[in-house]
Parts: sequence; C-alpha cells; structure tokens
Amino acid sequence: MGKSVCSAVVLLSIAFLQLSVVCYGAVYFVGDKTGWTTLGNYDYKAWAATKNFQVGDVITFVYHSEIHNVLQVTEPEYTSCNVTKKPILSFATGNDSITLTTNGHHYFLCGVSGHCQKGQKVDVNVGANSHNGSAPSPSVNVTNPSTPVSPLSPNNGGKLSLGWFVRMVVPAGVVMFVG
Repeated sequence: MGKSVCSAVVLLSIAFLQLSVVCYGAVYFVGDKTGWTTLGNYDYKAWAATKNFQVGDVITFVYHSEIHNVLQVTEPEYTSCNVTKKPILSFATGNDSITLTTNGHHYFLCGVSGHCQKGQKVDVNVGANSHNGSAPSPSVNVTNPSTPVSPLSPNNGGKLSLGWFVRMVVPAGVVMFVG
C-alpha cells in the first residue's frame, strides 16, 4: 500500500507541475546568442519582430557591464536616442532579467554615448496573455541573477520554457523513482 500511495503522490505532483506551466512565461535573451552589443551591427528591431512577447515573459540582457548598460525609457527618448530625464529603470550588472508585467511597448536602449545611435536599442511589444486573468501590475519586475547565463544554442531562438524542463526532466525522475 505504501508504494501505491507514494506513486499517487508523485503522479499528482506531476499533474500539478504540468498545469503550472501556463503560469510561467518564456525567457528571451535579447539578441539571442549575440547578446546586448554594438558589435556586428545586430538588428534588435528584427530580433524583436520574430518574438511573441506575452505578459509574464522574461527578457534578459547579457552584456559586458564595463562597456554597456540598459535603460528603460519613454518612446520619445527611444526614438531620439536622447535620454532627457531619469530613465524609468536602469541596469548595469551585465546580466539583467526583466519580467514583462503589462501589455504594450517597453523601450530599452544602451545609455552609453553613441550606442543607441548605432542601433543598440529594442522595442519589446507585449501582447495580451490569454492565461493571465489577473489585473496588470507595475510595468516590469526586475531580478538580477547571481550566476552568469550560459550562451544559448542557435536552434532555440533565444526562448527557454519551464514547460520543456517539466516535460523532459520530471518524467525521467518519476521513472527512476517509481521503477
């Protein structure tokens, strides 16, 4: 009887984890494996155009912190590459993750002189998330991971998902545990 109760608990846990997948957003690395840089004339506008950002998704800027930074700014400041007042948010760790918590445009640029003019800026346009039934909270939620992020392979498009982890790793653990 003990083994069947344990198996039932494990199966219920897996079911819960599968359902929780819809509550978490995708993780996008700005610029994919190129990162946040002025080198190579990377086209961040084209990068953003290939993404379907949703409320709850996370965008991560990976860059050399002694050379670049990330500022969240207003649309006019983004368009003109001229930050005239204090930015909405400012980042300088070299590995900054921002949770997108509202729909609409979120404008980011490098505040180092000349970098925005060279194209180091991105407009992240967040659409409605059909899985989010709650009222929107402030525009972004910032977390700065303490460990560096490893580069992504080119075939994943810069998008990671908790669903992948749950669907691949958890069942393998169950097979080992139950078997």
